[in-house]
Amino acid sequence: MLISLHKQATTTPRIRAAMQASDEPAWMVAERYSISEQTVWKWRKRDGVHDHSHTAHRLQTTLTPAQEAVAVALRKALLLPLDDLLSVVREFLNPNVSRSGLDRCLRRHGVSKLRDLTPKAPKPAHKPFRAYEPGYLHVDVKYLPQMPDEQRRRYLFVAIDRATRWVFVRIYPAKTAANARRFLRDLERAAPMKITRVLTDNGKEFTDRLFGLRKRAATGNHEFDRLCADLGIEHRLAPPMRPQTNGMVERFNGRIEDVLQSHRFRSGEDLEQTILRYVRLYNGQLPQSVLKGRTPIDALKDWHRQKPRLFKKRPYNQAGSDTYDLLCGDRRIS
Repeated sequence: MLISLHKQATTTPRIRAAMQASDEPAWMVAERYSISEQTVWKWRKRDGVHDHSHTAHRLQTTLTPAQEAVAVALRKALLLPLDDLLSVVREFLNPNVSRSGLDRCLRRHGVSKLRDLTPKAPKPAHKPFRAYEPGYLHVDVKYLPQMPDEQRRRYLFVAIDRATRWVFVRIYPAKTAANARRFLRDLERAAPMKITRVLTDNGKEFTDRLFGLRKRAATGNHEFDRLCADLGIEHRLAPPMRPQTNGMVERFNGRIEDVLQSHRFRSGEDLEQTILRYVRLYNGQLPQSVLKGRTPIDALKDWHRQKPRLFKKRPYNQAGSDTYDLLCGDRRIS
């Protein structure tokens, strides 16, 4: 049994019980246990052998209960810091109150922390993304860490479809307009749906809208804009300094960052293959709560059944037998 004794205790529960049961004089018992006679009489008067609480029976305060109530009310109403409240209490309530005494008073009444008393402004409700059919993609670029076998860092270009959360990625050695154009070309070839819109930030690889610190209208002569026009894709730009507009792809980049932080890579090739494996897993194996428990590939298939006109080719899994093809009567192994 765990016994909790006062740190200055000179006796144990066994000795205390022996003192209470003994009929010997107090001085004799005190000599036997090397304690004072007062200690012997104290334990003989008690019924138990355990230490009592050492908490003070009377509060060490100069404030009356009424004065404490007024001080607490001032704290809640005016949200005064401790030193300012101390000045008010000394001036109008009790000139003898100490700073520590007032602090203990506030702690007893649960008003010692001003931040808990300050009314919190309600956070604006998160606005869900407007529902779109497949074909509206968010595009962004993420920096990748430089590996020991690389001369410079590389960049991950990411595209995610708003309706199905289908993801497409490519890694390029530079964040340039030429690589952005190349990425869009690869994306258009790989995407099963018809791409109607892309949303990007105002980076130089995507637009010439920003010139230094000045904002201007996009000229349409940027390489990315020209390819969008050739492919019949509407290019939309997020407002400057508003990354939440492109938050869907930013959240996926957060997933990629988790992968980077939880793995140790031997080379740039190892890093690239790990990211590509994760994207395949994300598209085909990871159910998304926003898709009601479906994977992005499953969502693509459901949209294809409902509106095949939105697609230029049939979506299918990259490995294994595709149940969607079997349901559609196509017995091929995809």
